[in-house]
Amino acid sequence: MAPKSDSTEAIVLNYVNEQNRPLNSQNVADSLQKFNLKKASVQKALDTLADSGKISFKEYGKQKIYLARQDQFNIPNNEELASMKEENAKLQEQLQQQKKAIAEVEGEIKSLQSNLTLEQIRDKESKLRKEVKEMEDKLVKLRGGVTLVRPEERRAIEAMYSEKMNQWRRRKRMFKDLWDAITENSPKDLKEFKEELGIEYDEDVGVNFQSFSELLQHGKKRARGQ
Repeated sequence: MAPKSDSTEAIVLNYVNEQNRPLNSQNVADSLQKFNLKKASVQKALDTLADSGKISFKEYGKQKIYLARQDQFNIPNNEELASMKEENAKLQEQLQQQKKAIAEVEGEIKSLQSNLTLEQIRDKESKLRKEVKEMEDKLVKLRGGVTLVRPEERRAIEAMYSEKMNQWRRRKRMFKDLWDAITENSPKDLKEFKEELGIEYDEDVGVNFQSFSELLQHGKKRARGQ
């Protein structure tokens, strides 16, 4: 007589058959805690099922190992196993294709989310048109010979530039005087000595004092011409 579906024996039998692997009473009791079954009742159910032949068991010393009866399962033959493997391979291929398709869709969604909305596009277009208009107005003024820098601003810039040039000139002269005093009686090669100290002349870094000085003079002449 089969145990009732809600009895301890039925619950234990169903679990052992589902697991279909070697189990001891502790394994079963731990897994069936959700049914509020005590270990003693689980052990009794396992022994009853084993005695009635509904499950198999083996003794290892003082411990019993329980296992579902294998004769109740349909074990596939070699041809069936081969067919199952082939079907599994097809399913795996379909799964990979589905994953690839999902990834492509997710990529398209991210791309669409990163695109600007119509309102954002219109707002950006408006700002760009405004910037273009401002640049066109400046270009018209420049072509017409209009000076965009006010005279007082030009004078202030030229004064600051002139002061920086004067500082540059003074520092060059101070360095030359100091260098000449240090190296006057030095037996060392001056080029090697300079490299040893990590000193670089303007020319070493592609800078020419005269060209910057002429730039200031050219700016003043052009201002007077205007």
